[in-house]
Amino acid sequence: MALSCALVALCTLVRASAAASEAPPRPSIGVNRVNLAWLARDDQERVLTQIAASGATHVRLSLSRPVDKSIEALAIADRLGLRILLEIQLKNEDYYPPGTRPRTGFGRIWDAYRLSDLDLSRYRGGLRAALRAIDDKGIRLDAVEPGNEINYSAYNGDLLVFRKPGGRTPRTLTEIANRDAFERGLDRYVETVRITREELGGTVHSRGAAVVSAGLSDVSSAQADQRGMERLDPGEVISLLRARGIDREIDGYGIHVYPGRKTAASLRRRVTNLLDFCRSGDVGKPCWVTEWGIANTTQTCPIDDRERESAVRAMRGAFSRLMGAKRLAAAFYYDWDTQPAYSIWRCGELSSAGAAAIDPNSSGEPTR
Repeated sequence: MALSCALVALCTLVRASAAASEAPPRPSIGVNRVNLAWLARDDQERVLTQIAASGATHVRLSLSRPVDKSIEALAIADRLGLRILLEIQLKNEDYYPPGTRPRTGFGRIWDAYRLSDLDLSRYRGGLRAALRAIDDKGIRLDAVEPGNEINYSAYNGDLLVFRKPGGRTPRTLTEIANRDAFERGLDRYVETVRITREELGGTVHSRGAAVVSAGLSDVSSAQADQRGMERLDPGEVISLLRARGIDREIDGYGIHVYPGRKTAASLRRRVTNLLDFCRSGDVGKPCWVTEWGIANTTQTCPIDDRERESAVRAMRGAFSRLMGAKRLAAAFYYDWDTQPAYSIWRCGELSSAGAAAIDPNSSGEPTR
C-alpha cells in the first residue's frame, strides 16, 4: 500500500513537472540601452545597476565594437540578474572583406555596409569567438537578434540614400533602385541567421537562446520621402524572408514601433495594423518588438510625464492583447537614458511613463 501511494505521488509530481515545462514562457518586457561598449566599466555598472534596481527584468544590449567592452557589459547585466536580448550589430567592419567600402549617407546619415557584401565566414569566425568569450564568463543569453532595421537604408547599404531628399522613394520591391543587390543581401541575411543558430548550439549556457530576426523599421513612405532614404514595409520584407526559409531558423520576427503621439484608440490601431504579420502556432512566428517608444521632448526637472504615461499605457494594452493571443512574445522600450526625447531615466530617476513601460506585470489599459 505504501509503495502504491509513493508511486502515485511520484507520477503526479512527474506529470506536474512536465506540464510546467510545457507551459509557454511569459512575455519578455524590457528596455534598450545602446552603446555600452563605449563606456568605462564603472559607467556600465552604474547604468545597468539603475536598470536592475528599477524593477526591469530584461535588457536589450548590443554586440558591437569594441567587442570585449560589449562583453564586459553583458557580464555585469548577467550578474545583476537581468535577462539579455543580444543584438548583433552587422555594421561591424570585421564581418566584411578588407577594403569593403560602405554606401554613402551623403553626410545626412552614417554610411552603411551592404548586406550583400557581408562575408559569411568572417561573420561565423567573429561570432564564434564572441560567444566563446561570453560562455567562458558563464553568461546566459536569453535571445539573440542578428542585425537591425535591414529594411531601411540607415542600416542596410543595399538600400539607397538619395543625394537630395524630398522626392518619391520606393513603395515596393520592384521600385528599389538596386533590387538584385537587395535580394542578394536578404539571401545573405538568412544564411547569417542560420549561422547564428548553429553557433549558439555550440555554447554551454546559451544553446537554448531564442533567435529573433532583425527588428524592422516602421518608417513610413512619407517619412522616407522627406528623408530621401529607401525603405520597404516590414510586412513585405517578412514575406521575402519567409520565402527564403527564415522560419526554419528563427523563433520570432523582430519589429520596431514608433507610433508618435496619438489618441489611445489610434495607438491601438497602429499597433494592430503594423503587427498584422505576427502569428502563433504552425502558421508563422510571433513578433518581438525589440524597440518601441513614445517621445517626451520636455527637458525640465522634475519632468511631467503624465501625458506620455497615458500613451505608454495604451501601447502596453495593445501589446497585452497580442501577447494573450500568443502573437507577441516581447516588448523592449527604447531608450533608457541616451535619447533626449525617448529616454525614461529622467532627472536622476525612472519617470512615471518609464515605470509603466517596463513593468513586467502591467497589462496597460483595457483594450476594446
